Amino acid sequence: MQVIRTVEKMKRVRSGLSRSVGLVATLGGIHVGHTTHMDVIRPQCDTLIGSLFLNPTQFGENEDLSSYPAIEDVDLREFEKHGADIVFAPPVAEVYPKDGSVPVVDPGPVANVLEGLHRPGHFEGVATVVARLFSIIEPHKATFGEKDAQQLRIIRHVVDSLGIDIELIPIPIVRESDGLAVSSRNAYLSSDELSAAVVLFKALMAAAERFSSGERSGDVLRNTMLAVFEDEPLANVEYASVADVDTFLELDEVFDTARALVAVRIGPARLIDNMLLA
Repeated sequence: MQVIRTVEKMKRVRSGLSRSVGLVATLGGIHVGHTTHMDVIRPQCDTLIGSLFLNPTQFGENEDLSSYPAIEDVDLREFEKHGADIVFAPPVAEVYPKDGSVPVVDPGPVANVLEGLHRPGHFEGVATVVARLFSIIEPHKATFGEKDAQQLRIIRHVVDSLGIDIELIPIPIVRESDGLAVSSRNAYLSSDELSAAVVLFKALMAAAERFSSGERSGDVLRNTMLAVFEDEPLANVEYASVADVDTFLELDEVFDTARALVAVRIGPARLIDNMLLA
């Protein structure tokens, strides 16, 4: 496996690849969720490229950029174990040259709600770095997780608005045996906090069960989730949403499908999760 640190070398190596290229883009902190991405895309491409880049532009003030749980040597071993041919692991100055030549990418209207409201500038950073990685690596296919459902929708917008020729492969949420969504930030939690964090899955399941029983009121479904959170003293809820699957705007009534989404702080971690109601 080859590790590449500069944009110039990455482009030079990429120019010599004539067959299909797949990309798994990460911030680091590789876990079973990321390796699932690798295992899904590996049979679908001739060359698998991973990226390790802790993107500062998608972290806001007082967020966990400096403490994000990523250890490069460990992450590189995981990429190699799961069949990556190349890992692009550049420093910040390579991705964002000081000459300001990298344009900021508009993430679209979906960035104005939910995560966009609670993390100002986050999606602009995501849209910009994804477009930048696509321009450097020029993958034919790339995986993105459904755990970050709003982010996945924004990346689809970026691809469409910029006319990027790429197949996006959505990866279903990978969960622990108790239902907790796998996340790098779970590493911040104590054993008691990990047990408490299962409340996100419980709240989503409660909404899904009400939906399956015929409930279609957005307020009732949201309140169902909030009632579950009230029983967990360690959970500080930022939002419990029942939103349109395309616009991510709140729904008064669900006519067909919706997405239930939650963001909760438990201990030092901010956790998100979601579930399709269909």
